[in-house]
Amino acid sequence: MVRAMKPKQTILSFTVALGLSLFAVPRSLAHHSRAGFDLSRNVTYQGLVKNYQLENPHSYLVITVSPDAKNSSTVGTWTIEASSIDIMIHEGWSRMTYRPGDAITVVAHPMKNGQKGALLFYAIKADGTRLYRASHRYDSETE
Repeated sequence: MVRAMKPKQTILSFTVALGLSLFAVPRSLAHHSRAGFDLSRNVTYQGLVKNYQLENPHSYLVITVSPDAKNSSTVGTWTIEASSIDIMIHEGWSRMTYRPGDAITVVAHPMKNGQKGALLFYAIKADGTRLYRASHRYDSETE
């Protein structure tokens, strides 16, 4: 036999459901677009890995480019955004791909606002292996 809920139980159930759904909304809106990156430009950064995080929702490489770099505009410490764990693993990345101090060349799309960040196109390991951010390509992502 199914019992009808009392009005106070109905209101409490509705309030709890509403509260849980409102809690979930900020997480779903937290995923940002690629609008902050200049997808029309590919910049090459050559340096050393400071930190590498294979994580969700986006993986990151932090690299340091020395003052004697060929391109003086790339000197400094850069945070390079990549893709989620599953996409990166599909492209050949692992948690052990890079360690602090490893040499790295990154081809990436710089931030439009000039901050020291970029969106990864691909990374070149010391042995010449290319590892891409994803299998899909933006218009400027040509070899």
